[in-house]
This record gives sequence, C-alpha cells and structure tokens, in this order.
Amino acid sequence: MSLALTVAKPVDRSIELLDRVDYRLVETPADRDIIYRLRYRAYLNEGAIETNRDHKIFDRFDDMPNSWIFGIYLDGALASSIRLSISSPEHPRSPSVDVFNDYLQPEVDRGKVMVDPTRFVADPELAGRFPELPYITLRLCFVACSFFNADLGLATVRAEHRSFYRRLFDHQPLSPPRRYPGLVKPICLMAVDFPASREKVFARYPYLRSSYFERRMLFERRAGAATLVPTDSPFSFARPSIVPRS
Repeated sequence: MSLALTVAKPVDRSIELLDRVDYRLVETPADRDIIYRLRYRAYLNEGAIETNRDHKIFDRFDDMPNSWIFGIYLDGALASSIRLSISSPEHPRSPSVDVFNDYLQPEVDRGKVMVDPTRFVADPELAGRFPELPYITLRLCFVACSFFNADLGLATVRAEHRSFYRRLFDHQPLSPPRRYPGLVKPICLMAVDFPASREKVFARYPYLRSSYFERRMLFERRAGAATLVPTDSPFSFARPSIVPRS
C-alpha cells in the first residue's frame, strides 16, 4: 500500500479509529494461513512480488521464537498485518539484521535490543477506504519498543516512503536501497533511537502511547512475566526474556 500520505488529518482520525481496532496476536496455523494470503494479495496489488502458485507469502522468520505476528482488525474485519521481530542478545537474528548485516551487526555486538517490523501489509480494499491504517498498524512498533525497552526501532522501507517515517516516527535513513529477498522493489534501512526520541514522538502523536496493561496483553503471552519490573519511567521496563512458544 502507498504511504505517500499527509500526516496531520490521518493521525487525528487514527485516534478516533482506535476504539474500533483490535490487535490480535496470530498463533494458530489457520490464522497464520489467513495472514499469509493477505500478504500475497497486498504485495501483488503493489507490484512488489511475482505471482506464486500457493498465493501465500511466508518465510523462516515467521516461526522464530522472537517474532510476533499481528492481525489488525477493524470493526471485526482483518484490515492489516505486521510482524515484529525482536533482536536481542538472546535472539539476535531478525529479517533486517540478515539483510542489512553490515549496518546492524555492530549494534548486535553491542548488545542492543532492536524492534524490527516487517511484512507490513493492508487489505487493498480497506486501505483505500481507511488512510489511517498505516498509522494504526505501525503504532504496534512503538508499543513493542516500550515493552521491550528497545534501543532502536528499525524500518525497512522503499525509498519513496522514507520521508513519511522520518516525519512521523523520527526514523533516520541508514542505507541506500538494496534488494530484499522475495520482493521486486528494493528497500532502505531506517532506524529511530527510541530512548532519545520517544518523548518527542509521544508528545507529538499521543495515540502512539500505550498502557502497561496493553503491552502485557499483546506481548507477554510469549515473554517472561517474572522479568517485567517497572522502573521510574512510565515507558521503561526491565527487558523481558524472549522464550520459545510452549
């Protein structure tokens, strides 16, 4: 879907739309199949992939213990999806770490925690009706950054989308475009220094804030609850251990 959007009005409408949105963690094979088919429809509509026989898009990172796949439901209908992979000292591998290893391996070596959103897609029909979908979907990146106390929030985007991420989320470009496995169009790597930028971004766009309860409901199902100890900051928590699905 196109992210060539103006920021102000869709952001304002996104706040109103949140009451109609349900973020669901995708775990069952049947639900994953629905997401994989949505990815295919969305990518094909954008001209981002070649056709394939299965009409599905998935990869090995979908089954990694440090990946969370979400479906975003609007009024009960699946509207979009995103996968969040958390690169940490326990599980450093993520899609962007693999593709942009020359840029991100030094951060891995420093023990940085990085939230890596990939497979961001939207239903082609609903995307045309609701320009707020990118803002509602990408909000999960900041929810994850808060929950995992991330050092960096990553974004792998097409060159024409860089200005959107820079304006809205304070992401800075790190690389020129390069080929990404399975995609026709090249993408760039961007990143935001979450500890340095979060208060500025949250003050500008309050809808990106999340409650402790919301963060736990979305991510704690596959994270070590015992390690979640709040600090003095309402947006900073001890990093949870990432454990495989039981």
